[in-house]
Amino acid sequence: MGTRFEELAWRETPIGAISLRRRRDPALEVEVYEVKLDDEFLMSSLFPVAEIELARLGLAELAGDTLDVVVGGLGLGYTARAALDDPRVRSMLVVEAIEDVIDWHRRGLLPFAAGLAEDPRTRFAHADFFAAVAGDTGFDAEAPGRVFDAVLLDVDHSPRNVLHPSHAVFYAPAGLRRLAALLRPEGVFALWSDDPPDAEFTAALTGVFATARAHVVPFANPLTGGESANTVYVARTAG
Repeated sequence: MGTRFEELAWRETPIGAISLRRRRDPALEVEVYEVKLDDEFLMSSLFPVAEIELARLGLAELAGDTLDVVVGGLGLGYTARAALDDPRVRSMLVVEAIEDVIDWHRRGLLPFAAGLAEDPRTRFAHADFFAAVAGDTGFDAEAPGRVFDAVLLDVDHSPRNVLHPSHAVFYAPAGLRRLAALLRPEGVFALWSDDPPDAEFTAALTGVFATARAHVVPFANPLTGGESANTVYVARTAG
């Protein structure tokens, strides 16, 4: 890479200006891909561990040999790419509210997500994940009411720190019940969070799902030289 910094894509959206940037980190000697919403950093390729574990921990709870999966929030593609690495996944519907993010993958701007858009199991849905849960159709407009084996969600920073106020109702029991209705028996809902485990939210999950657990996912932080952690919640419906 000949330049230290490059803005690969930028677009004004209803929730703010979203941009994809690539920069060369001279200290780490790596190319770093970052997504920003206005002046707020949403994600970085320096910290993919928990996004990958979201898929692995969620799908590990499932016993089936043929899995239909929803990924809520595409981002840099780590969760979706990791889901496709599970040979049991026969279909993956990626629900993404910002069409430009889908376009980044179709244009091949993210080399570490190579093959995601081209995989025949992948289908992109340009839609609001939270509106889909609240609506009557569900996630798949081509098959209203369709149910899935797993829903893997990474959109908000955490259940308490949401990108838009309208998202907050999803994390309450009524919203979680609507989500659970879109899962098959013994289906899994897994959620990424930037915050430590939240006892109140875990209790809300337990009140709706048969089982629920908060996994702390530690990872090396090359910026601090120490260790950071995210949380992955995994909940399963009754059989």
